[in-house]
Amino acid sequence: MKVLILTLGTRGDVQPFVALAQELQRRGHEAVVGAPTRFAELVTGQGVQYAGMDDGPLHLLDGDSAVGDVAYGGLRAKLALMRRMPAMFTRVLEDCWQVASAGPGRAADLIVHNGQVIAGQHVAEKLGVPAALALPMPMYVPTGQFPWPGQQFPSWLPASMNRMTYAGMRAPAMMFGRTVDRWRDGLGLPRRPGRHNPLRRPDGGPAPALHAVSAAVVPRPPDWPLSATVTGYWFADRTKAGVDPGLTEAVRDDGPEPLVFVGFGSMTGGDPLARTRMVVEALRVAGARGVLATGWGGLREIPSPKDVFVTGEVPHETVFPRVAAVVHHGGAGTTAAAVRAGKPHVVCPFVGDQPFWGTRMRQLGVAPDPIAQPDLTVPALAAAIRRAISDPAMIDAAARLGERVRAENGVATAVDLLEQEAADQR
Repeated sequence: MKVLILTLGTRGDVQPFVALAQELQRRGHEAVVGAPTRFAELVTGQGVQYAGMDDGPLHLLDGDSAVGDVAYGGLRAKLALMRRMPAMFTRVLEDCWQVASAGPGRAADLIVHNGQVIAGQHVAEKLGVPAALALPMPMYVPTGQFPWPGQQFPSWLPASMNRMTYAGMRAPAMMFGRTVDRWRDGLGLPRRPGRHNPLRRPDGGPAPALHAVSAAVVPRPPDWPLSATVTGYWFADRTKAGVDPGLTEAVRDDGPEPLVFVGFGSMTGGDPLARTRMVVEALRVAGARGVLATGWGGLREIPSPKDVFVTGEVPHETVFPRVAAVVHHGGAGTTAAAVRAGKPHVVCPFVGDQPFWGTRMRQLGVAPDPIAQPDLTVPALAAAIRRAISDPAMIDAAARLGERVRAENGVATAVDLLEQEAADQR
């Protein structure tokens, strides 16, 4: 079986699909990961065939303001960003079809896509092959168990309204529908009802939705259809990239104070320099040493005390097991890595699903209340770090959760389901 995987988003939206491709290859299948060009090394460096696609809306993250404008600017900033995005998807759609029809993904028997790439189910429809939606978060399938994770809702929202909040997933069809329809017209595809819903096959039947999340973190909602599954996290084999020798020394040294990781991944915006100084001061107040990862610019390299090591990106699987706590933005991938390491979290969300993960970590007893970026201060962050590194109940809960997650093999479960889907659709 040949599987073409199409994904768009930040590192946390790509890394799980590398793991999926690795497991497919171990089973003797051929797997190709189509992803934004900036992740070529991430994919090929872990022994997976790569097909490049335009970065699309990721170009917004190359500036200092886009994410920060949304996190700090309210509805007006969100609407301004939405107006800019449809044009960015035209090249992504074209690249997806090129990869699938004439590029490394040609002759695929199955399309796996993350929804954000928009093109997945349409490419599969044109090729006449099945498509499976695969997600690192429970975004698409409505449930009464919790509100839509794509937006933070007020705490007073009654549970009876949870399912209604998933109307938020209609936004992509509203924003990109005309762009997608023009592209579909070029492929000779009909404007059939339900064409923009990745949970439906062209014949109207349910498409599989695989959720790369541990049931210990998000139990499968009982009101989900049978087509929606929770497989467990998908973790890739360790990266072959070298590790900064200074980082190795920083995490090896047993200093008198606990070591804490701080990183905000691909998030940018606000004042990264002021944020970095705030983090360094909060670590000092909390009585902790730190490893700071600048990522895509949420933090900056600055002259710092000897007990704070500042670097670029770090291998989570190497660093997280060696720290006392993980301070992060609440991205799905970083959250998963910290959960697997069995460490307490301090979640400082920017946008999107990040508040959902921050709240979920608090509910599981492995993190204090999340601190939204506009509310981030030295006293608030220091207090949260101090609790994360010293609260015995929180430390124990994180360790026990990590044990449960490490005992799972989510990626094997996912490939079992994909093999069954391909067999059923023959």
